[in-house]
Amino acid sequence: MPPEPSVPPVPDAPDPGAAPGAVPAEARTAERGPGAEPEREVVIEVEKLTATYGEQVILKDVDMTVRRGEVMVILGGSGSGKSTLLKHLIGLVKPQQGRIRVLGVDVTTAGEREMEDLYRKVGIVYQSGALFGSLTVSENVALPLLEHTKLDRKIIDISVRMKLGLVNLSGFEGRLPSALSGGQVKRVAFARAIAMDPQVLFCDEPSAGLDPRIGRGLDDLIRNLNAAFNMAIVVVTHEMESVRLIADRITMLAPMPGGARVVFQGTYDELRACQDPVVRDFVAREPLTEPRTEAKEILRQLVGE
Repeated sequence: MPPEPSVPPVPDAPDPGAAPGAVPAEARTAERGPGAEPEREVVIEVEKLTATYGEQVILKDVDMTVRRGEVMVILGGSGSGKSTLLKHLIGLVKPQQGRIRVLGVDVTTAGEREMEDLYRKVGIVYQSGALFGSLTVSENVALPLLEHTKLDRKIIDISVRMKLGLVNLSGFEGRLPSALSGGQVKRVAFARAIAMDPQVLFCDEPSAGLDPRIGRGLDDLIRNLNAAFNMAIVVVTHEMESVRLIADRITMLAPMPGGARVVFQGTYDELRACQDPVVRDFVAREPLTEPRTEAKEILRQLVGE
């Protein structure tokens, strides 16, 4: 019989003076000096990525690296190409130009067998949760283990209970997705995504459409999983509060003529201090300007001015 899966180490307790779930800024942004540990391994590398849909260029010359054990947030407004970049990272779409390597695999040229091997090492949390409605919570979480391993069913059941415990859903094993709240659906999706202890976790707008308190719980969950498993986590979001709580580093995209580009890379504090007008206006939540004069005229008539 295969050995029982080991329980991941519990991260050290946070500073009681820090915000719940927050990682001390000095631990995430301290500069490396003499005697510091070497830089962590690069697990995702994007070089000069250009992505198109038909004739339209969506992304242009995107560069990005993600290191083992860090949370990278892909930030940007609607239409900035965040989800397009994520689809390219997981190999769902091939780029027009450039190269993407994930865990040493060039996803731009990899064949079906190589991609199948890669998918066993990564987890994906979809925006909708993407649970199978006809399967119970435990069956949804067990599915990757049943499909990709030869573990004894008892070991799988133990692993499923452990992963549901990590996302605070112990006792929900027999429920169907239709009996869950939106936040619970997302937590089950996280449990399924980490069922095989992935080295990289991709999350597409994990808190979209949720109560702010539920979204905060998911932010804490992301940081806790990152600490417990030392996995790299890539999160697509436009929620600035989530960015503040979870990001080690940020890659911000913004639409430009000829395709969206990277306009900022760095820490949250560096984002707040950035004086680039595009970055500054996004962080300050400045309203988008409307270049169409007829829209202004219609608004003027409606308000009677």
